[in-house]
Amino acid sequence: MRRIVVLYSTVDGQTRKIAQRLQARLQATENQVQVADIETPNLDLNSFDTVVIGASIRYGKYRPAVIQFVEQHLGLLSRKRSAFFSVNLVARKPLKNTAETNMYVAKFLKQVSWKPQLLDVFAGAINYPSLSFWDRNIIRFIMWMTKGPTAADTVMEYTDWGRVEAFADRLSSE
Repeated sequence: MRRIVVLYSTVDGQTRKIAQRLQARLQATENQVQVADIETPNLDLNSFDTVVIGASIRYGKYRPAVIQFVEQHLGLLSRKRSAFFSVNLVARKPLKNTAETNMYVAKFLKQVSWKPQLLDVFAGAINYPSLSFWDRNIIRFIMWMTKGPTAADTVMEYTDWGRVEAFADRLSSE
């Protein structure tokens, strides 16, 4: 049994949803798991065997709190068993849906000194009706350029839940 913390940074909630699915799968294999926003104050990371960080992309960038957290806790992350997963819409494409082929994961790993033992990337979701006018139209334009859905009423989840559960299984066993 491992004590695992899954920290997430999310804009629209899909990364939190993925973190919660990881928690459910990990608890089913008798691990103790806590899920928290990466900005949760006073979380005692020393009490966990494994630290997992999940972060979403918006306009090509992770939220600044993710980079700050990694820089602030680099020593601890280097000593502990750790993992990182990225959530982005580029990962909906077959040639960009692995940690080795996803440009956002590569960019992240170049930006930080942390070398997590486990890496993965999951496609996110689109919920145009829930977005502001500005975000909806910018993301529709980006999706038009990348041959994705552009109808303003599109609600689509690209996340491969089997893959999320396989990542949880790797966290539980490796």
